[in-house]
Amino acid sequence: MDNDRRVLTVTELNEYVKSRVEDDALLRSVYIKGEISNFTNHRTGHLYFTLKDEGGTLSAVMFRSSAEKLKFLPENGMKVICGGRISVYVKSGQYQIYAETMEPDGVGALYIAYEQLKRKLEAEGLFSPERKKPLPKIPRRVGVITSPTGAAVRDIINIMGRRFPYAKVILYPSLVQGDDAPESLIRALDYFDAERSVDVVIIGRGGGSIEDLWAFNNEALCRRVAAMSLPIISAVGHETDFTLCDFAADMRAPTPSAAAELAVPDTRELVHKFENVSRRLELIEEQRLKFLRERLLRLSQSRVLTNPQNFIDDKRMALDMASSRLFDKGASLTDAKRAKLSAAAAKLEALSPLSVISRGFSAVFDKSGAVVKSVEQTRVGEEISFMLTDGRISAEVKNIERSKENG
Repeated sequence: MDNDRRVLTVTELNEYVKSRVEDDALLRSVYIKGEISNFTNHRTGHLYFTLKDEGGTLSAVMFRSSAEKLKFLPENGMKVICGGRISVYVKSGQYQIYAETMEPDGVGALYIAYEQLKRKLEAEGLFSPERKKPLPKIPRRVGVITSPTGAAVRDIINIMGRRFPYAKVILYPSLVQGDDAPESLIRALDYFDAERSVDVVIIGRGGGSIEDLWAFNNEALCRRVAAMSLPIISAVGHETDFTLCDFAADMRAPTPSAAAELAVPDTRELVHKFENVSRRLELIEEQRLKFLRERLLRLSQSRVLTNPQNFIDDKRMALDMASSRLFDKGASLTDAKRAKLSAAAAKLEALSPLSVISRGFSAVFDKSGAVVKSVEQTRVGEEISFMLTDGRISAEVKNIERSKENG
């Protein structure tokens, strides 16, 4: 064995390679582009993934402190450019990039974040038309959430004053740009929802870049807008600008000026509608009066009014005829019932024991009063009685003779 030969452990070798890699100035700050695969969003907040292209792969990690600054959530298949340093993970001997920044390759980070959040909220039904509340026809108070110094609030006040000066504008000043804007806008929504001092709310601002309007793509703000109990109009930017707040609101206006037009009616249009309604009511009333006059004329010319005595005579004759028919019907029913009763009485008479006795027969009773139907029911010496049509005869049994048929 060669005593001059130096034997390294695996750890020593990996640490040596790590130090040489980290000493390389080029690898201390490098930008690598590739496609994300094997992406893991760890519960600690760290991101683990692999960057790959047609020829190879590179392990990558982004710690939570850097991941929290991302405007979007990385996904598998996304092409990105990562900036960071190259180092070696001693335990595995694998070199990797420790990413500190990440941006989409070819598509802006804000645009990707916008699309990702839009898909998420849409899948939850937050933008569903069934959740939208109708705007009031004639609001008395309109709440406005915007910057107090911007052109948006001046446009809203001017247009509402011209279209419908009877509505009162209540302004809640708010930040509309920057990291603190979403929280400020949410406080304004909370105020109007709690106070219920307005009939409809306008939230918005004037135009700007996607960065300027980004506060209106905040997830918490979108959820608060969708949860409003009051109808809400979102008016953010210009006609071509769409924010997620627009989708969550009950109505989207292309500009703050358009929001004012949607919030209140045009006084001139209302007057025109009222005039049309008034004319229609006058016409309906005229037709109704004409109908009543014609009806009154027909009634005044009827026989009951022009010659009431004839009308009374006709009714008296009709009453007499009805009375006669009723009497005849009653007499007929009485005769029928009387005949039916006589027939029933005749049947009862035929079945009566007295009727049989009147024809020369009598009924025999023992001393207890029971009818004697057979010679077996009495004995010689017993007392019996006979019922005749005009009384009773008592007797004593002297002899009993049975008929031959009974033995």
